[in-house]
Amino acid sequence: MKYRLKIEVKLKPGHSDPEGETTERLLKELGYRVTAVNVGKVYTVVLEGASQKEARTKAEEMCKKLLANPTKDDYLIVVEEEK
Repeated sequence: MKYRLKIEVKLKPGHSDPEGETTERLLKELGYRVTAVNVGKVYTVVLEGASQKEARTKAEEMCKKLLANPTKDDYLIVVEEEK
């Protein structure tokens, strides 16, 4: 069965986000009244798996091995059946 993984990776609280800070400053210069901008990444992965549990386990492995740095990143995984 195919599963669609949505993996959102973002910085843990307390870590600097230079890209977010720059974006916030530029939005303010454009006249937007923003108070904070945080930048993250969203990965959409379709993979074959025997079950939703196996797909989630594979997603966790992907995060730990490549997609997220456990020192500075948090991640959220959503698993859905691919239609």
